[in-house]
Amino acid sequence: MKIRVDSEKCQGHARCYGLAPEIFDVDDYGQASVLLDEIPPELEEKARLAVANCPEYAIEIISE
Repeated sequence: MKIRVDSEKCQGHARCYGLAPEIFDVDDYGQASVLLDEIPPELEEKARLAVANCPEYAIEIISE
């Protein structure tokens, strides 16, 4: 699974980081980025939870 954050949509709520700090990082302004090129199977559920909880719909799954 691969995911990405659309930096144009991200408003810095950092819910993704709060739910899955193993997958996401945030900068000083709260903008999220993905730490992993490929999401390992054991973190896929957390990745999906982060996608579902992003209020700006800035995170998307780009391949499974």
